[in-house]
Amino acid sequence: MTNNTLYTAAGVLAAVAVSSPASKAATQQGGNRDRRPNFVIIITDQQRADLTAREGFPLDLTPFADSMAARGAWFDHAYTPCPASGPARVSLITGRYPKATGADSNHNIEDARYIDDLFGVAHKNGYKTALVGKNHTYMKKGDADFWCPYNHLGQEGAKDTLSSENLAFDRFLGGTDFYASFGPSPGTVRQQIPYRMVSDALKWAEENRDDPFVMMLSFPEPHNPYQVCEPYFSMFEGKVPPARTDSTALPVKGEKFVQLNRMMKLGHKGYDKNLERLRTTYMGMIRMLDDQMRRFVSGMQDLGLYDDTMFVIISDHGDYAGEYGLMKKGAGVPDAITRVPMVWFGNGVEASGRRDDHVCLTDIFPTACEAMGAEIPLGVQGRSLTEMLGGREYPKEEFRSVMSEAGFGGQYFTREDSEDYIKEGAVGKKGLFFDELNTWSQSGTISMVRMGEWKLVFDMKGNGELYNMDKDPSETDNLFGKRRYSRIQDTLLQELLKWEIATEDPIPVPRRRYWFKRNPHNYIF
Repeated sequence: MTNNTLYTAAGVLAAVAVSSPASKAATQQGGNRDRRPNFVIIITDQQRADLTAREGFPLDLTPFADSMAARGAWFDHAYTPCPASGPARVSLITGRYPKATGADSNHNIEDARYIDDLFGVAHKNGYKTALVGKNHTYMKKGDADFWCPYNHLGQEGAKDTLSSENLAFDRFLGGTDFYASFGPSPGTVRQQIPYRMVSDALKWAEENRDDPFVMMLSFPEPHNPYQVCEPYFSMFEGKVPPARTDSTALPVKGEKFVQLNRMMKLGHKGYDKNLERLRTTYMGMIRMLDDQMRRFVSGMQDLGLYDDTMFVIISDHGDYAGEYGLMKKGAGVPDAITRVPMVWFGNGVEASGRRDDHVCLTDIFPTACEAMGAEIPLGVQGRSLTEMLGGREYPKEEFRSVMSEAGFGGQYFTREDSEDYIKEGAVGKKGLFFDELNTWSQSGTISMVRMGEWKLVFDMKGNGELYNMDKDPSETDNLFGKRRYSRIQDTLLQELLKWEIATEDPIPVPRRRYWFKRNPHNYIF
């Protein structure tokens, strides 16, 4: 794996760690008690957390995920470590924050620093591994026993194996310029990428049902291109409630948001006129994904694998979905793009329903390690959730807050520096393509901490934002610097500083003499 050679075996062996107890997951929720549990990550791309009936959204977009949330556990304070796919996914499989991996943008994921990752630990502990769907990490073919990649524009690899219907559909996706289709997509749901992925995943699971395995079922949707076939295209027509804010909130959010909207209009002709259609299609895509998750889990039940499998449903980051008059992501760290769905169910998960613990995608890898009975590698900064999910005692204070970060560093790059969006690659020459992750939107460094109803955002220049999320979920009333809120502001500044110090990269550890102490279950605090 990338950069494993940075840390010598001697250095690692010299670091004496307090061992994390092996997980009790294999004996929870039925299943084969002599078999170690499978671990399946069902991950979507760019799915907003609050568009669910379980959180009060008026449309029933995720009936299956909601049903499993009731049978297992779901977190309404789950966050991505970074609202961009590459950095978030690298953090997911390494359990390390972007500032530790060094992969803080989509363009340097191959620079990731770590000792071991999800599939590496699985292999060393006798597990088979499968990646079905979107990768967008440093991993390459050969890092998984089953490598079945799809991306936003179709299936990767040899096209001569595709049926004529699937080939035609992938060609249709290639003609969308990563933007949208404003009519129903051609074909049926069987041509859609999620359907094809579930078929591939179930076939592999059936062939490997006698061995424990780790699988990432990684859907490229509901990321743009926003497209979906019937009946999903029309399912929510005329029923989508308006977003809480519109483009009039952009000046309040700041120059990055204003500029993002400006570039979006340049890159996507007719953007304002099409915004409601985009939102309706986006929600149809979420429902289609939910139906395919149901199909996958039902297939696992038919194979007799459900009771032997721990499942988690997540997304790498959210989508503005019309908030501030924007789609996709790109500017800032509002909850629309940093808060993610997280639902756990299956082996080792006690039915507890909604949880208000603050958790992160970095917590999934150490949880998987303990589920497999494996040691959590050095350098992992996430915390195992096995005790919490199993209904056992755990320190509530450990999960009282969570941190997220964004930006690749340096100073903010502004319109005064350049407006050549085409040369940089942010806007297409024909006005059909727009990449929201660009020099202007991603420059600088910003961190946020969420604790209870409060959220603090701070950047490298000392600019602060403070929001009461219960009263101001769209984060448009900045309370930072107001005397009335000075006590909570100081508390959150201390909490963010605690997080920043606690997540400094611990590797490489001292090569000689010193004993490196770790908390049970990799708790940080």
